[in-house]
Amino acid sequence: MHQEKRRFSGLWLAILLTAAVLTGCLPRPAADTATTAAPYPEEIAAQYETDQEDGHQASQQFAKLEQEIFLREVQNDQLDLHYLLKNPEQYGITQTEHLYSPITEEAFAESDALRQEMKAGLAAIDPALLSEDQRLTYRILDSFLRTEDLGSGLDLYVQPLAPTIGIQAQLPILLCEYTLRDKQDVEDYLALLDGLDDYYEEILAHEQRIADAGLMLSDTSIDHVIESCESYLLIPGDNFMLDSFEERLADVPGLTEEEKTAYQERNAAALDQSFVPAYQRLIDGMTALKGTGTNPKGMCGYPDGKAYYTYLVYSATGTSYQSIDDLMIAVEQSIQSSLLETSAILRERPELTEQVAALSFSQTEPEAILKELESLCAADFPALPQCSYTLKNVPESLELSLSPAFYLKSPIDDPAENIIYINRNPMYAEDSLYPTVAHEGYPGHLYQNVYFTNHSTSNLRKILSFPGYSEGWASYVESLSYTLEGNGLDPDLGRLLSANSMATLGIHAYLDLAVNYSGWETGEVQEFLSQFYQEPEDLANAMFEVMIENPANYLSYFVGALEFRNMRQIAVEELGPKFNAKEFHRFLLDIGPAPFDVIQAYFSTWLIQQKL
Repeated sequence: MHQEKRRFSGLWLAILLTAAVLTGCLPRPAADTATTAAPYPEEIAAQYETDQEDGHQASQQFAKLEQEIFLREVQNDQLDLHYLLKNPEQYGITQTEHLYSPITEEAFAESDALRQEMKAGLAAIDPALLSEDQRLTYRILDSFLRTEDLGSGLDLYVQPLAPTIGIQAQLPILLCEYTLRDKQDVEDYLALLDGLDDYYEEILAHEQRIADAGLMLSDTSIDHVIESCESYLLIPGDNFMLDSFEERLADVPGLTEEEKTAYQERNAAALDQSFVPAYQRLIDGMTALKGTGTNPKGMCGYPDGKAYYTYLVYSATGTSYQSIDDLMIAVEQSIQSSLLETSAILRERPELTEQVAALSFSQTEPEAILKELESLCAADFPALPQCSYTLKNVPESLELSLSPAFYLKSPIDDPAENIIYINRNPMYAEDSLYPTVAHEGYPGHLYQNVYFTNHSTSNLRKILSFPGYSEGWASYVESLSYTLEGNGLDPDLGRLLSANSMATLGIHAYLDLAVNYSGWETGEVQEFLSQFYQEPEDLANAMFEVMIENPANYLSYFVGALEFRNMRQIAVEELGPKFNAKEFHRFLLDIGPAPFDVIQAYFSTWLIQQKL
């Protein structure tokens, strides 16, 4: 895939632009004389003051634009606001426009108009006049908006429903983890439950528009969506929504027993009269749309599907690769590199194959793993500011609905609220928790989020989402966790497991691209998998369905990690003995979540600084 990265330094560009502002208006010697008088000192001083004033005005103008975008985003809907801010009133926010982020034609049109406003706002500001931090935010916004332009006019390709990562699958989890800090939170939560049926009606109207345009999911994918909905029809006696609410309600301060009982009755009524009917309505509505989807391929099988998938790729990854073809080549090369590494290790140590089946890390319990990881990572990662976290087991009633583990991001105004959930269901008993905790906790999501929240001064940047960076970082450090000295593994075994994990993730990423961009069908998927698996038939069918139902999902994990690994390899090669892993990680963490084209520009400057 991509062979030549964009290495032009944004910082150099800014320095040159600043120099032009400072000197461009000064008198210059005429070409035909060497005796032109130099400017008077007071003229130089006046020009300097003018430039300083211009910079101050530009900085204020950009700060105002940042704040406007931030407030507009966090006030959009109640669900997002609650997860983003613990104390919204301190930001002057007393209400939101919607309960849930709307999915309507009007909402898409409004979003497009706001994007154009943002572009106009940026165009009116000279980034050379901004502070260093503002310049970085400017470039991030500029890159983000250029990516969003790729999806302009393709609103009917936006698919909110998917078997595992769709709104209908994730929303109940978010509702179950909706923190109840006071009475108002309880009221807001009940309002969200009451409004769910209207929200799902809105989604069904969008699905009908998709079907009318001939862009509907296949019947197989619709069946999978329906199956996920059926799991939320709340069987009496095993109602996780009731259980979760009662547990959270018990911790709300100042409630009398009578008030708790009243709230429990309202919650039960909302589940019975809104939540369950909303899921039944989704089931009925999607069942009625079966037969309208005729595309047997991935995203590229739709009229503008290839264009929309290109948007999804760059939105999900923020990759610096300049084309999908370049990216595919790079993913394929990375897979081969990882497999060659595993082969080389096994040639030297063939007995490691037996250790893989019985591997044992030094710690096996989540709390002990997290504490050990925090200690082992001290050599290669910067220390965190003061941080607290809570490890919880997934409630038994939710075990079958949730992944092996997940991290709940803290509100930006209270980075101490960090929670990691571990799923103790027997189906995950054979999975090693060590790399999982590294991914979710330290030095993964929790570590990166707390670090950035404490170091960044931009509220807007704290709410912007760049999955390629965040999931890529967590996948990158998960791979490193196998090789940390002191984790209990034979170092060669750790290298073997690390390379194998990246190869496996790379295979998923490559199939995502091949199915949705190149148009592979199950036969081609099977042929590809036969290089790595002995009996790929059933796996090929399952993988094909996963890729068409979740386009670009795997890419954020692998491509983000690939970008980090590429930069590390370049740094090691160019810096040699001067390479310092802690300083490399500090650079990545300080720059924070951003598209990789932006990061790459700053990386070039960082490399020069390290050499000097």
